[in-house]
Amino acid sequence: MTIGIDFGTTNTVVALAEPGRPARVIRFAAPSQNTGSDTGAFRSALGFQMHPARAGQPPERIVTAGPWAIEAYVEDPLDTRFIQSFKSFAASAAFTETVIDGRRYRFEDLLAAFLFQLRSHSAGALSDLPDRVIVGRPVTFAGGSPDEALALTRYQEAFSRLGFTDIRFAYEPVGAAFFFAQTLTTDATVLVADFGGGTSDFSVVRFQPSDAGLRSQALARSGVGVAGDAFDYRIIDNLVSPALGKGGSYRAFDKALPIPQRYFSAFARWDQLALLRASRDMRDIRALARTALEPDKIDRLIEVLDDNHGYALYQAVSTLKLALSRDEAATFSFVAGSIALETPVTRQMFEGWITPELTAIEAAVDQAIEASGIGPGDIDRVFLTGGTSFVPAVRDIFRRRFGAERIETGGEFESIASGLALIGQAADPERWSERLSS
Repeated sequence: MTIGIDFGTTNTVVALAEPGRPARVIRFAAPSQNTGSDTGAFRSALGFQMHPARAGQPPERIVTAGPWAIEAYVEDPLDTRFIQSFKSFAASAAFTETVIDGRRYRFEDLLAAFLFQLRSHSAGALSDLPDRVIVGRPVTFAGGSPDEALALTRYQEAFSRLGFTDIRFAYEPVGAAFFFAQTLTTDATVLVADFGGGTSDFSVVRFQPSDAGLRSQALARSGVGVAGDAFDYRIIDNLVSPALGKGGSYRAFDKALPIPQRYFSAFARWDQLALLRASRDMRDIRALARTALEPDKIDRLIEVLDDNHGYALYQAVSTLKLALSRDEAATFSFVAGSIALETPVTRQMFEGWITPELTAIEAAVDQAIEASGIGPGDIDRVFLTGGTSFVPAVRDIFRRRFGAERIETGGEFESIASGLALIGQAADPERWSERLSS
């Protein structure tokens, strides 16, 4: 048996493969009805809670992960240290450690803690681990100056703590390509586009099915650090932040001054909103309610922060994004406490908001094609995977270049992990993956 792990910015998916069998994705039960039903996507999040000391006992640190971490954070945001999207600083040399309840955690400590929690919630499916694991990695790690070697070294240490001795790394779109290639019966040059929460990655691979097995040649790859999370923030920035005071003014010394934009930058990630509430900025935000020219908007902002409506807000954003993937228009509805924001949104409006991200994605696709040494007409199949691939404007990038008849989809959330697990079963896994030199 081999294991493929797609450790993503937003979700993590685990698949198992055995000789002669299709890959099987591990499913995880949800902690309560409030966090959904069982799923193959385990949220890439950690929660740390300190329970007070009891008679004769020291304080207890409780570590949670996935939907359990979300539930703990929503219930008790100020006493829970919540960390999500921590993959985004895997390649950051500037990130050395964080201190939680007096204990220092490096990136590899956080990842190892997450992996142990993920294993514990697998209902025994991961109780007996094999030696070999194939770990997905992005083409381009997130960050301004990502250190790829540092990220992989950190991954290596974290996964070795679980007992893996044969740790191999494969590009995430290559994992998706291997999954897709199982359906090929003839030679084909395939462009694989993998859209995650934080990055969009592309690979061009030449496949040659034969009686001896699947042969391949990687022609090119590219990546860009924008994807679904950036789309979410554009929705909030255009629909929600203005209703909470962004773009407004307050009066000071008989002058109308703009409300600081930094109060709204935290909306890029909902877990940062509790940190804003606990910051010194919160005192200034409360004062704004007395001096703002539109105080009702600042009152809404305060309620969002005080009553921890961030998670409900991002659920509303996800609902809108899904609706606009199906329909030309939808209503954005964010109802929490006394706040009720309902705004009609057209797909055209949304696509206008995400134009900068679409442009960056298009440039990365063109880069992969150019680096491959072939033209768009030489691409036989295009395989789209990942949640953001459902966005029509994203699919249009590929329709315009390659034609709808060449585009394939399927297993949008599970293809990478499944392909990684199948790579582990291949007779020549080194063709698809690599190990760190000792």
